[in-house]
Amino acid sequence: MQPARRTPGSPYSVYSEMSALARRTGSVNLGQGFPDWNPPEPLLAAASHAISHGDHQYPPVRGLPELRRAVSADLALRCGIEVDPETEVVITAGATEGLTAAILALVGEGDEVVFPEPFYDAYPAAVTMAGGVPVTVPLTGPDYVLDEAGLAAAVSPRTRMILLNTPNNPTGRVLTRPELDAVARTAAAHDLIVLVDEVYEHLVYDGREHLSPAAVPGMRSRTLTVGSAAKTFSATGWKVGWVSGPAELVGAVARVKQYLSFATQGPLQTAVVAGLNLPASYFADLRGAMERRRDLLCAGLTAAGFAVTRPEGGYFVLADASGLGVTDAADYADWLARHGKVVAIPGGTYFTDARSGAHLLRFAFCKTDEALRTAVARLSGLRDIADAYRAPASRGRTP
Repeated sequence: MQPARRTPGSPYSVYSEMSALARRTGSVNLGQGFPDWNPPEPLLAAASHAISHGDHQYPPVRGLPELRRAVSADLALRCGIEVDPETEVVITAGATEGLTAAILALVGEGDEVVFPEPFYDAYPAAVTMAGGVPVTVPLTGPDYVLDEAGLAAAVSPRTRMILLNTPNNPTGRVLTRPELDAVARTAAAHDLIVLVDEVYEHLVYDGREHLSPAAVPGMRSRTLTVGSAAKTFSATGWKVGWVSGPAELVGAVARVKQYLSFATQGPLQTAVVAGLNLPASYFADLRGAMERRRDLLCAGLTAAGFAVTRPEGGYFVLADASGLGVTDAADYADWLARHGKVVAIPGGTYFTDARSGAHLLRFAFCKTDEALRTAVARLSGLRDIADAYRAPASRGRTP
């Protein structure tokens, strides 16, 4: 029997596959984007106390009131966006559920959803499951700029939504005010919903500022913003996220969410409240540490022969391996794990046509300094064995 046509193609995510490959080969895992350190102690203490003394039954579908209030206060402080915690915030089982619930709630059969390419691979999967049609806008040049003309050209009478990700996964690009103004003009001209994935909102580097599209004049009434505790608090396994925006749209997301996970784990919601109440110094220290790790990995990749556009935010470096003779990133990622003992994600994962990313690999720098130094040391020998990669006998895939 065949699955429904809307079912995503692969039964296993590339992230699970590459993490398994890292374990099998003893490689440094720079593929899957999870930190290899614990969340901050105040979150661990709050989670432990909530598990020992808290309520272990279903929390409200929309989330604990105290977390919704904390999310509302955080948005007001950082972005100047006022949202009602009672009607304009819903807590979700991670950002991916929030994104998927929003798309399922608001995209109908045949509706088009426009988003920049390269993209996080959950986006086209969610659109397809909703019966919608993914439409991509290629980001231009080595700096991955969102071009207004390209965006406008992608919009048709069937377009329902623009989906953005800033800071971007996998490119690390942070959208600027002129780019967001262009999105606002396009959305207003065609009466479109804008869904924004902002899970890396606190991880912007080199003095840049994260700008939320919902804060752009005229965008508040049409924008849903998705956030998460995962990246900011190094707690990717907790799966606590949220969606905020106009009450009517958030209400639609909540109605879908109740038939997905119904409720998000209560004790961990309590812990995330403690995280959102951490002092500003925590977020500044996190940015500084991640910026240093980014620079360490970028320098190592450059020395190894990759061409690198230094990311402006997020967890990842999207590196060009064509100078090493790479024309099949999936094949090279497997070879790199076996011979270089470093795991990365093949760049084709983030394109509609995998051939567009066949020379690219995504490396994560959300790892300890020790892990990054080990990876850089291993990558330093790549130039010496580049000819070995080109030899067909060396390239049998790991069973």
